[in-house]
Amino acid sequence: MTETVLTSRARPKLFAPGMPSLDPGVERFVLKGAGTAAFELDAGDRIELSPLEGGQSVEIAVFGAGGKSDLAALNLKGRAKATGIQKALEGDGEDAARVRFGLFRRGLDIGKANAATVLGRESVPGDLVGLQAHKSVFVVLGAPATPMVVWDQSPATDVLVFIQRANPRLHNQAQLPDPIAEPRLDIRVNVASAEKFEVFAGEYIQIIDVQGRQCSDFLAFNRKALDEGRTQGLDAVTTRTLNGAAYPKPGLHSKFFDQDRNPLVEIVQDTVGRHDTFNLACTNRYYEDMGYFGHPNCTENFNVQLRDYPIGDHMGWPAINFFYNTNVDAHNNIWSDEPWSRPGDFVVMRALTDLLCAASSCPSDIDPSNGWHLTEIHVRIYPKDALFKRSIGYRMTADAAVQITRESGFHPRTSALTRNFGEYRGFWVPHCFANAGAIEEYWACRERAVIMDLSALRKIEVLGPDAEEFLQGIVTRDVRKLSVGQVFYTTMCYPHGGMVDDGTLFRLGDNNFRWIGGDDASLIWLKEQAAKSSFNVNLKTATSEIHNVAVQGPRSREILLEIIQTPPGRPTIQELGLFRFTTGRIGGHQGTPVLISRTGYTGELGYELFCHPKDATTVWDAVMAAGQPMGIQPFGFDALDMVRIESGLVFGGHDFDSTTDPFEAGIAFTVPQKKEEDFIGKAALEKRRANPLRKLVGLEIAGNEKPSHGDPIFVGRANVGIVTSAMRSPLLKKTLAFGRVDVAHSEIGGALEVGRLDGMQKRLQATVVPFPFYDPAKKRVRM
Repeated sequence: MTETVLTSRARPKLFAPGMPSLDPGVERFVLKGAGTAAFELDAGDRIELSPLEGGQSVEIAVFGAGGKSDLAALNLKGRAKATGIQKALEGDGEDAARVRFGLFRRGLDIGKANAATVLGRESVPGDLVGLQAHKSVFVVLGAPATPMVVWDQSPATDVLVFIQRANPRLHNQAQLPDPIAEPRLDIRVNVASAEKFEVFAGEYIQIIDVQGRQCSDFLAFNRKALDEGRTQGLDAVTTRTLNGAAYPKPGLHSKFFDQDRNPLVEIVQDTVGRHDTFNLACTNRYYEDMGYFGHPNCTENFNVQLRDYPIGDHMGWPAINFFYNTNVDAHNNIWSDEPWSRPGDFVVMRALTDLLCAASSCPSDIDPSNGWHLTEIHVRIYPKDALFKRSIGYRMTADAAVQITRESGFHPRTSALTRNFGEYRGFWVPHCFANAGAIEEYWACRERAVIMDLSALRKIEVLGPDAEEFLQGIVTRDVRKLSVGQVFYTTMCYPHGGMVDDGTLFRLGDNNFRWIGGDDASLIWLKEQAAKSSFNVNLKTATSEIHNVAVQGPRSREILLEIIQTPPGRPTIQELGLFRFTTGRIGGHQGTPVLISRTGYTGELGYELFCHPKDATTVWDAVMAAGQPMGIQPFGFDALDMVRIESGLVFGGHDFDSTTDPFEAGIAFTVPQKKEEDFIGKAALEKRRANPLRKLVGLEIAGNEKPSHGDPIFVGRANVGIVTSAMRSPLLKKTLAFGRVDVAHSEIGGALEVGRLDGMQKRLQATVVPFPFYDPAKKRVRM
């Protein structure tokens, strides 16, 4: 085996939104831990593999002419079978499905291929393996992994893949990824043109932005209605009205309707998340008014394509404008800018009836609509049995590879109980459950017990002899006071004192920590600080390997006592103290391993159970079975928002962000004055503590109208703050809110007004009150 190992690689810089940030001919991909990927290489092409977090091996299989195993084409040797790749191909994700289909359509058998292994457990972030192809080959990669026991700290990690093409394709000849199944239709929409196509009910329509920042107008008509002489096409006004949103997105409100409120298509996948339903497809008049006579336009292109059908020409087509970056601002202006879409971004729709469709590659090159550069659109029509899970594109950073919405290990159980899911931090999470609803779930939490999927929380392992010192310089609490088996709730701050995130820090051993936060920002921040330091510390993202449920409520301890057995040297469930954790098993000595912490986000006695995703349904079933006699109920995010506000618990993105310090977020206790050692943001926080400008206060609102996040708070005509969170308390029979206000107006008993409508025409009377509103002494948590 021949390989080149380097110590580092410069991180590519993002130069322009929606466009490649790499040199011409360089492609970048992410091989997910425990996942698989496949690529075609030509003679002279170079593939480079670099572990993002280290400790991950990569298995490589190579197919040459005639489908024969040909590791030598990459100067590799190996006689082992590709067992790691085969295991990854058993997954139900789209990456695995795409590689399976890529092998099938090429007539390749991974079971007959030999494999070589590069990198490994000793690899560190920045290591690089470079391999050059001597002939045209099809390369399959796998990142082998075994399921991680929840108290171990050895998750599968991602590997960055770079491909340097020996003969870079021309700018307008970008290569499309392998399809997920055999398309019935494969249509290239040339620059400044449109194409028509017919689709049958149940089939999938994928519209791909080939090069990025290229918009596509889309039309769809009920085919049966056309045969009957009626024109029933997608109608944006009806769609916005029925969905209560500017445009549909994957999830509960996903359908586009016609004028008679019949659903025609539903959005299944969307990797962009920004489109337009307010404006017409571009018209001849638009260009003429700008002084560009005879300019191609989408409306005329559609008229030409549809003349064989009884539809008639339009002066302006009310199309669905995919990838258009338009919006309506607070001053009633509809603005437009460069699209968010990147090369290869797409939208997938499912046809709900037989359709006649048309899609354009918009010719507007006189404004930012297409990033000032026109490229092509590609359309694929897939059969109804193709695998497309509902998903929304998600990026950790602006220049990161897109990830699609994930389903947690508990999803098979929660999805059987509700369809009311929303996207949160790249996961599908239930808002509330059928035959219950947020208020019933709220009462179950306060009076009995509930179970809630919190797998979307971000987890990262912090390991190594310098782990304590490394964390001591980042989090605001004193890590040297954290015992093994203990949990700290703490924050991270930027140098100016604004918050990165809040979260919990678990100490699993002398040199072993686990951070659990609400946002990717904290994981990125930890990695950035580790990269700049000389500490002997390893960071490994474990979000995909550790999923968790919260079991909360006054009867939660009784439920867990029924099902969890802890080792002799660990605290039992009965003994487990607040902000402590233990390990155990469900189902006896050889049962399902779990880590149990006495933590929560409800203001009640509660616990969190952490497990590997493969064990999630077993954990859910055991908790539900033991809790049934005690009235346990599944618990959604709507009810969680109610109990956490009532209990005085803050939420990132609402009650704090990077402009807010922990004092302004109402969690000053996370910045102890006695911590002598320096940490990021300490100097700024000391100044902010001594000279506060704003303060988070509790508000009791007169009447039953609930304010909204962001509503202004007034004293007379002066705007002195904003509402950050609000709820109507069924138990306290009051309307309650958090408000971040000028310290001059933060005194208990102070009178404020919350502005509604335009802030002036309607005011809600508010009084500053202490919080937590519910159980201020925290007696229930300490039960």
